[in-house]
Amino acid sequence: MTDAISLLTFPNTSKAFTAYRSTVVDVDDRSTSHPRKTPRLDADSDSGSASRSRDAKGKNVDRDGPVRIQVHGFTGGAVGFALNRAYDNLFVRLSRSIRALLEKGSDQLSTTYEGVYTACRGVVCVAGRGEGLYEMLKAEMHKCVNRLAEELEKTNKEGVEWIGQFVETCAWFEGQVALLESLLTYLDRAYVFKNPSLSFYSNFSDLAFTRFRERIFSGYFIVDKLQKGISTMGHMERNEGQVHIHRPFLKELVSHLVIHCVYDAIFERHFVEQTQEYFSKESYQMVEVEKAKAKVFLVHCNQRINEEQGRARDVMLDCTVALIRDAAIRSLFEGRLEWMAKEVFMECKGTTDLKKTYALFSSVDGLPVLCREFKAYVQAGKTVQDIVKDASKDDEMVNRLLEFKAFADTTLKEAFVDPSTKQSNQDFSYGLIDAFTDDRMYLEHFIIGALAKRLLLERSASDDFEKAMLKKLKEKYDPEFGMGDHMFNDLALSRDSCGNVSSLQNISVMVLQRSVWPFHARDTDVDLPSSMQADLDNYTSFYKIKHQGHKLEWDHSLGIATVKARFAAGPKDLTVSLYQAVVLLLFNKETEIGYRHILEETRMDDGELRRTLQSLACANKKVLKKRPVGKDVNDTDVFYFNAEFTDPRAKVHINSIQAKETAEENQRTQSHIEGDRKHYLDAAIVRIMKAKKELLYELLKNETIDAVKSHFVPQVSVIKDRIDGLVEQEYLRRDEEDRNLYIYVA
Repeated sequence: MTDAISLLTFPNTSKAFTAYRSTVVDVDDRSTSHPRKTPRLDADSDSGSASRSRDAKGKNVDRDGPVRIQVHGFTGGAVGFALNRAYDNLFVRLSRSIRALLEKGSDQLSTTYEGVYTACRGVVCVAGRGEGLYEMLKAEMHKCVNRLAEELEKTNKEGVEWIGQFVETCAWFEGQVALLESLLTYLDRAYVFKNPSLSFYSNFSDLAFTRFRERIFSGYFIVDKLQKGISTMGHMERNEGQVHIHRPFLKELVSHLVIHCVYDAIFERHFVEQTQEYFSKESYQMVEVEKAKAKVFLVHCNQRINEEQGRARDVMLDCTVALIRDAAIRSLFEGRLEWMAKEVFMECKGTTDLKKTYALFSSVDGLPVLCREFKAYVQAGKTVQDIVKDASKDDEMVNRLLEFKAFADTTLKEAFVDPSTKQSNQDFSYGLIDAFTDDRMYLEHFIIGALAKRLLLERSASDDFEKAMLKKLKEKYDPEFGMGDHMFNDLALSRDSCGNVSSLQNISVMVLQRSVWPFHARDTDVDLPSSMQADLDNYTSFYKIKHQGHKLEWDHSLGIATVKARFAAGPKDLTVSLYQAVVLLLFNKETEIGYRHILEETRMDDGELRRTLQSLACANKKVLKKRPVGKDVNDTDVFYFNAEFTDPRAKVHINSIQAKETAEENQRTQSHIEGDRKHYLDAAIVRIMKAKKELLYELLKNETIDAVKSHFVPQVSVIKDRIDGLVEQEYLRRDEEDRNLYIYVA
């Protein structure tokens, strides 16, 4: 018996409908009579009959549109039963195919992919069983995901190997979902899209990935093993310093996690946290335990950051690279910025290292700390103040300062550059200026003091060179350096006046104006031998006759003398300080002298005497010896002449030991400079007000700072005090209505 499907199957090619031009009639479902043909009218009776047909009621029928054929009587009976049985068989075959495709390792697919595609079309579009197919697919998908989860949970693999299995599972599942999505296209298009109640899942792949995400990534066990494997691989690469052989697993894992929309929660957040933890421990180990140098730590940090950034670029998404880099930098530098900023300037002398330091501090918002330490380094940290206070290199001080300033300027232009503007960072520029101007008056004090010592001790290589250097300092830094010119003029006058004294044969005298030279008067001084004192008395008489009304005070601390000494190896000319000469002359009378006796004979300051004896008996050139031997001078020490002293040169220079500046001298210097600053501020305020006539306090304050910033940067409170002082002295007055407005009083 021929079934209904065979009866309704048309040949592949046919011209039946084209050749047979029949008239289509309406069929009345309520009538039991068979349809019958209606005779056509003659062609002459209807001009349109050649191009159209008419139905039984005389209506025109358009032959160009689709032809609809209705077959009645198939809903029940034998034909209907046969159709339902055929649809059931088709549904069963399709279910088996879907089950086989969703079972890992199964090869029981009994039909071709085209057969699955055709069966889906028949079940959904012909049989109208889309809902049943959709529910069956959901059930099979649930079973499939459960099987995959159980397989991952029961495996004996750990760490990186487990990640490999997980990646393989994800790849298989995603491949099967993509295959089924193409084979079951009619289910998506003809059923899912047309049922609003199923809108939660827009298509089959959405359903599949949602089931997979809920079962696989919602459980603690799988996520924990996944994150442990990620951490294990990361630690292995960091500890061994090389790429892990299974790094491709990690790259594939990232792509799968992105597909399932869990990359941020499971991978990115976890990797950032374990990066922070790892590098925090490493930073503590290097700095606190191993006590690494700042430069070594900086090189290590740069290497680590580059490695971490390269790993992130190779494996992770672009948006994660910046997060990983930031996490590594912040973990390495957390709590280390102050230490790094202080030490890096001491250890890193080249602009390359400082440029890397600037980039790292910039990435962790640490530029204010670096700028502050840069200013402190320039100002005090083994630089300006050390250069100025280095008494052993007084002759090189100005050149060293200028060289350091050139280095600082180069560093500013090459290392501290803002990447966005390609210009030097203005904060560092201001910091450099402040470093050289905050203590410019101190700098001026030390430079002028060192110059004065060189001139008086005749250690200057060339007066012309000294004058040229002063000119450069005046033009480039501060006009107040011009006071050094007064010292040269004073020396010239002294030479002229002393050159006219014919009685001065054994001594050379310099008469100086105390206001020109940066030295303070001494309360007590050394007692000179009678022969020396007689020469000084003769000159004093001469000076008083020539300069009546002038007061002459002797300062022996800067005096020098040439002493002829006879040693066993031969005579020597010793160039010594006046203090050293006074002590040496005592040994013309006695061979051994105790410390207390020397103190009584010279009446020298105790500290000065100890330093003088150290330079003669404890330094490299020992013209005296002491008992007991030692570096320090004690009250019970005994000194005697060293007749065995030798030196290849006929003229021997013995250096003095420079005294460190005492707290009293520091305070005196500070008071002197503070007094000068007050005069600078007073003069600047009066000049400004004389030009402006009246100004608000804020404007006056800002203009005052601008006026004196080439000398120093004043504190706001000091400016306010000076303004109040000028108001009391009636140079200024306040406006009666606006108390913040100051008016110049002519």
